[in-house]
Amino acid sequence: MISHGKNIKIIAGSSHPALAMQIASALGLSLCKATIGTFSDGEISISISETVRGSDVFLVQSTCEPVNDNLMELLIMIDACRRASAGRITAVVPYFGYARQDRKSKARDPISAKLVANLLTTAGADRVLTMDLHATQIQGFFDIPVDNMLGSSVLIPHMAGKFGVARDDVVVVSPDLGSVNRARKFTEKLDLPLAIIDKRRPKANVSEVMNIIGDVKGKRVLLIDDLIDTAGTLVHAANALVEKGGATEIYACATHGVLSGPAIERIQNSPIKELTLLDTIALPQDKQIDKINILNVAPVFTEAIARIYEETSVSTLFD
Repeated sequence: MISHGKNIKIIAGSSHPALAMQIASALGLSLCKATIGTFSDGEISISISETVRGSDVFLVQSTCEPVNDNLMELLIMIDACRRASAGRITAVVPYFGYARQDRKSKARDPISAKLVANLLTTAGADRVLTMDLHATQIQGFFDIPVDNMLGSSVLIPHMAGKFGVARDDVVVVSPDLGSVNRARKFTEKLDLPLAIIDKRRPKANVSEVMNIIGDVKGKRVLLIDDLIDTAGTLVHAANALVEKGGATEIYACATHGVLSGPAIERIQNSPIKELTLLDTIALPQDKQIDKINILNVAPVFTEAIARIYEETSVSTLFD
């Protein structure tokens, strides 16, 4: 897959080394030798054991839990590569943390997504490769190129194989107004009707379902979201679809499985029959339950990295 003479290096952070290894293997490479550890006081230590001078370096690191540690580790890796005279540094961030704080919703709120964009740029990243930013306008927070891959490129073919296309008994549902555009992509590709859950959120991580816009009675439902954190929104939506809407079966899919706090217990006790997630975040053993199905995103990032390296168009991957 790699043709021109400039060296390419794939360096794995500690958040998801398995994904980095899959990407490197698909490119016919070995991971760049690097040691990541901590000093006795918790400070992060990075040591790159082979030359990266003039190389096209791709640092694979999701900024998931522990978010601050993984973010700081990524920044230090970028700085280490910059000081080692890397030719170009691409931060491959399958899950971009702090993306939910993308605007001031009330007085004196921070815009943390912009702060993280500034940190990555100041550290020395030349470009960012990520997937399904919580808000697409976050790309504009960067003064460097950002390629935002689409999780739907993996999820839609999987759901087409599971449910078929143009079925009368299947409805795509957006769990809130913010996910309508994402859900509409599924309806267009799968030729399925769309329903929307109208809800209000009294406080952070707490949601209350108000109305179901659309007909789901007697139908199988496919709930679409970009990330599942505490699973409150998802489970409330699933309960409403069964109790208020009369849906027969509930399936759900999302790109990022944050799954913090009571998420696993909520999903396990919910009417959701299956939740399909992408492995942008490594799922710990204690969170692997029968209801959760994981799909691999390595092929998408492998193709994107190859095109960035070869200086060819990445835009066709968004179709």
